[in-house]
Amino acid sequence: MMSHTAELSEDTVRSTLAKVRTPEGVALSVSPALSGVVVTSGKVYLSINIDPAQARAWEDVRIAAENAVKALPGVASALVTLTAERKQAPAAAHSHGHGHAHGGAHGGAPAPRGIAVPGVASIIAVASGKGGVGKSTTSINLAIALRDLGLKVGLLDADIYGPSVPRLTGVAQKPETTADGKTMLPLENFGLQLMSIGFLVEEDTPMIWRGPMVMSAISQMLKDVKWGPLDVLVVDMPPGTGDAQLTMAQQVNLAGAVIVSTPQDLALIDARRGVAMFERVNVPILGVVENMSHFICPHCGGRSDIFGHGGAHAEADKLGVPFLGEIPLHMRIREMSDAGLPILISDPDSPQAAAYRHVATGVKAALDKATAQTRQAPRIVIE
Repeated sequence: MMSHTAELSEDTVRSTLAKVRTPEGVALSVSPALSGVVVTSGKVYLSINIDPAQARAWEDVRIAAENAVKALPGVASALVTLTAERKQAPAAAHSHGHGHAHGGAHGGAPAPRGIAVPGVASIIAVASGKGGVGKSTTSINLAIALRDLGLKVGLLDADIYGPSVPRLTGVAQKPETTADGKTMLPLENFGLQLMSIGFLVEEDTPMIWRGPMVMSAISQMLKDVKWGPLDVLVVDMPPGTGDAQLTMAQQVNLAGAVIVSTPQDLALIDARRGVAMFERVNVPILGVVENMSHFICPHCGGRSDIFGHGGAHAEADKLGVPFLGEIPLHMRIREMSDAGLPILISDPDSPQAAAYRHVATGVKAALDKATAQTRQAPRIVIE
């Protein structure tokens, strides 16, 4: 197998794809629809960019491509996904004499809701405007704290470029699939259902993917995983406010978003952008978390406001969104996270664990409120 794997390359894959025909009869290998081919450690990833209206016709092409690649010597697994980039619909002319619904903070019409994920009642995104603010550590501890509130919880690591869930949970094995091979089974630890691209590739493998492939992989980990039954799926989002975040917000039926920031001005600017992005697509902001709010010395117990303090709280008040709480910068949180034992597992009675529980209580309350509002009957206005 190793000798075959060494011969596996992108050129080999493309040569095989020359035998697969698109609905127009063109070889897939030269079709502009083939937007990406990645070969790494015997695993092959393909992304096919199509018109959404042609999805049914292209599904046969996707299956044929996947079967052809899987048949190549040295291929351990193949993932072929369809990526549909919808064109922006022209704005409809407004007629007068009718009541108009207004949604979001910017007064536009409500964005169309995205797909629902089978087996999942609510999906919440944990996001940050920039990297390095402790979003993944917040995500895993939030998920565990929600579990402790009596909910059935899953955690999806959507950070394709820097997956952290395998390290944070101490889980390293590969997911199994259902008998038909079409659906992955989530891994489990700490009473959570887990999925991450980090379970599918080696830890030191660089993910050199373009935007469509990233979104395609996230979509597959949502729709082609046998989730549930879950009350909440926590999604650890990629950092930033780029295409992956915006597409996720538009395509998936998100119940709300939690924004993680540190107290200093630079991070708050990015957090403000994150709030604005979700509001623009009418995703409720469940609240803001101030992470690394203050440093607690492990030797003397003294407190230092290394990054300032209270900035995220003040920003949440300014933006009119809930403030969920402060998480300290503490050695124990970092040590236990690196060891695959989050603080809520390793030291559940600590003040640091209590801080995460406080955040989770606020998230659950905001989620319950947002869910109740979406279930209200529409108001009919006759003029």
